[in-house]
Amino acid sequence: MPFLSFQRSSRDSHLAMTTHPPFPFLIGAPRSGTTLLRLMLDAHPALAIPPETGFLPKICRFRIGLRARKRFFKLITGFPGYSPNWGDFGLDAGALWRELQRIEPFDQADGIRAFYRMYAAKHGKVRYGDKTPTYCEHIRRIEERLPEAHWIHIIRDGRDVALSLRRTWFAPSQNMTALAKYWRRMIRRARQASGTSYLEVRYESLVRDPQPVLEQICRFIQLDFDPIMLRYWERAPGRLKEHRERYGRNGDVVVSHEQRLHQQRLTMAPPEPARIGVWKDEMTVAEQAAFRRGAGDLLKDLDYKW
Repeated sequence: MPFLSFQRSSRDSHLAMTTHPPFPFLIGAPRSGTTLLRLMLDAHPALAIPPETGFLPKICRFRIGLRARKRFFKLITGFPGYSPNWGDFGLDAGALWRELQRIEPFDQADGIRAFYRMYAAKHGKVRYGDKTPTYCEHIRRIEERLPEAHWIHIIRDGRDVALSLRRTWFAPSQNMTALAKYWRRMIRRARQASGTSYLEVRYESLVRDPQPVLEQICRFIQLDFDPIMLRYWERAPGRLKEHRERYGRNGDVVVSHEQRLHQQRLTMAPPEPARIGVWKDEMTVAEQAAFRRGAGDLLKDLDYKW
């Protein structure tokens, strides 16, 4: 039976009808547990979620016109320009181009679905999703193209996020107040743009007791819960092999495969509740004060204790 759902946005009064299954998007401030959640959901026999994509906001800005199909193809296979991530997906570019040529007349939304459908089929799955944390800043634009989008926003104590984020190669800053403001901005923007196809989950709840959280998510995206998701770490090493070396335009390594694996090493083992609240031991008093200056109001709103 095809999927048929009606979604009412909180931003307007129109009804959007889609015959496509719910398309889960995992979002949140980077280092909030999006990779952990991706691996849990990707362990489901029906659902495949690729490594971060990043290209959707640009694609959704395209206007249909001359050579739109070719520009679409070049953007997906060459994004981002400074260090393309196409190799992460393990797909054949020629096969994608042939799939895009079948879409007449060409449409961005159908082109997007074709990419994800190819990725899911490669892994023997019939459903697909996305895990790109920063799409929380582009919810409205993506929803305009994909009305079946279902947003799963994972929120983690910003102090733990900041400590983890500043150790990464993609950290926006090393300054604690700046990291706090970044965490605050990501969460505020997702909440401000959210409609009815939006679900918030807490990282702390997911780690302490994954099953009820995963059951809630499965109901939200119309997918039967499968206990295999609780043993996600058994498949994680194989799935994380996709995180290949990234090269810059000059051929230099931007980030190595080993660095990317080290970044996600904790997802290759069962959840560790002991990692919750590490800021209490690892943050200096000055750093705690700096974080409160940047995002103390949101810590309070989310009921994270000082």
